[in-house]
Amino acid sequence: MKIGVLAASSVGNPDAIPPVSAFAAVAYPEVDLQFHPQVFERAGHFAGTDEVRAAAFLEFANDSGIDAIWFLRGGYGSNRILSRIMPRLGPAARHKTYLGYSDVGFLLGALYARRIGRPVHGPMASDIRRQHGDETVARSLGWMARGERAGLEPGLGGRPSVAFNLTILTALIGTPYLPDLADHVLIVEEVSEAMYSIDRMLFQLAHATQLKGIAGVRLGALTDVQANDPPWGEEPDAMMTRWCGEMGVPYLGRAEIGHTQANRVVPFGMA
Repeated sequence: MKIGVLAASSVGNPDAIPPVSAFAAVAYPEVDLQFHPQVFERAGHFAGTDEVRAAAFLEFANDSGIDAIWFLRGGYGSNRILSRIMPRLGPAARHKTYLGYSDVGFLLGALYARRIGRPVHGPMASDIRRQHGDETVARSLGWMARGERAGLEPGLGGRPSVAFNLTILTALIGTPYLPDLADHVLIVEEVSEAMYSIDRMLFQLAHATQLKGIAGVRLGALTDVQANDPPWGEEPDAMMTRWCGEMGVPYLGRAEIGHTQANRVVPFGMA
């Protein structure tokens, strides 16, 4: 199985390439990781200019010899290439798995909105650098290469699900790149935000007309939460229950996704 690895957003983590390549070679010998040269590019904040990142994505997406695209890391910037890539995806792009999380949610959402390929929220190649990172990336490699279910988020049930970083999801609202999520369970997570900011984004979710008809909401990890002054004083589950009540959907509890070593795999739609 050929898996193309590229960086669609921020400057890549080339130091993750040797350890993730070594791990894949031993644990998943049937996998051939193809790292696009673009992962070494740098243009300010980004892993190459918008044009370079778009060209790399299109090259791999439209290559029928590549079975999946695995993102090296997130950061910020994949939204800047959507208008360049979405009209130019060919037949080969429709038969691939696309796997990542965080900022990559822009791409996963846009692909799912057009029913292109199999978008999946899950650990990226650079997660090999986490403590026990081999276990983390094994969830993604196992799903892509062997269809292993052990790495799936354990609460996925009989309804279709999607998973997004909350900041990315709210940025998608009002754009043509947000998929129709009617009857889906929506799982959200967040990193490096204050609780008041998370609360404000949940207000937007609760009143977004594009999200009417979802089946419920689950909450993943809230990591590196920025301090509030004065202290926030409301627990995350209580906050979720309150906003879900305003949205008119059930709060379905916690989920094992987020910017953590425990991040698990959520295929968009049915697992």
